[in-house]
Amino acid sequence: MREVAFAGISGRGEPVHRASWFATGPAPARGTLPNAILGTLIFLGAEAMFFAGLISAYLVLRAGSLAWPPPGQPRLPVALTGANTAVLLCSGFAMQRALAALRGGSVVALRRWLAAATALGAIFLAVQGTEWIRLLGYGLRVTSGPYGATFYTLIGAHGLHVLGGLLVLLTVLVQAHRSELPGRQRTAIEACRLYWLFVVGVWPVLYLLVYCI
Repeated sequence: MREVAFAGISGRGEPVHRASWFATGPAPARGTLPNAILGTLIFLGAEAMFFAGLISAYLVLRAGSLAWPPPGQPRLPVALTGANTAVLLCSGFAMQRALAALRGGSVVALRRWLAAATALGAIFLAVQGTEWIRLLGYGLRVTSGPYGATFYTLIGAHGLHVLGGLLVLLTVLVQAHRSELPGRQRTAIEACRLYWLFVVGVWPVLYLLVYCI
């Protein structure tokens, strides 16, 4: 996207224009998506199929078990993970607000919301890691049977996606602080938002299936 604001008349009588906060080079053709956004959407389509496959395998294994969770296996921390789910959802909201700040031209708000999204995502991942350590201490392992294997596969796959998203968020946040015109990274921020909202959106489904039902 490119916007140009009229700034006045030069001494030779020629109009002078000033590049706006969102000037990012030649304007793309109307109705087209930047390559980064299109690539992100294709990637997320593949990721959606990946998680759909994992969830389908989980449901098949669960349907074939006499008891779920099996006797003797530790119960999952439903309440703690529910609160942690709210933390991740707040991170997604912060990412939305960061994009709104970018579109509104507020550099300070953009940086603050990006920092909030990153911090909340890091808190979510830290709590999940603590939960894993406790469950391992209680004897729940990948080798504990289908229950342990599916738990660590599903939740672990999502955790890796969260970690990857945090690395991208940190990169975008550093760029926003280094640049006087973070609007030049608009495409990168929008692509990051798409990925992060996907990660945030997948988690409530996993939480309900694995922890609550």
